[in-house]
Amino acid sequence: MKKNRIIFWVATIILILWEGIMPLSTMLFTPEYVNMGTKPLGYPDYFAYALIVFKVLGVLAISYPKTPGKLREWAYAGLTFSLIFAFISHAYVDQNVGFMVLPLVVLGIVAISYIYGNKIRHNS
Repeated sequence: MKKNRIIFWVATIILILWEGIMPLSTMLFTPEYVNMGTKPLGYPDYFAYALIVFKVLGVLAISYPKTPGKLREWAYAGLTFSLIFAFISHAYVDQNVGFMVLPLVVLGIVAISYIYGNKIRHNS
């Protein structure tokens, strides 16, 4: 049981840092770089801001222990779709292998957080 909690929290903290704190700090402290990843893919500027807001809300919903189950499921689904579409966008537009692999790695971390979070909740 303790092993499951450790795995869940390590994966979830990585998500909090990667999908929450880093984008939010970019938006707050260096807004000129907010659309650096989305503009070359052809997305409008406002899309980057919306993406950041929803990522931050998603990691908050995942990491807050009292989040209702349905909302937590939607948060995981939203992050999953975001990462799948990031992979597809990079595969279609710039075909940069590094840019294509990174969303898949983060998606794996989302899956680990989801699987071990469910193990913790169902065994409690």
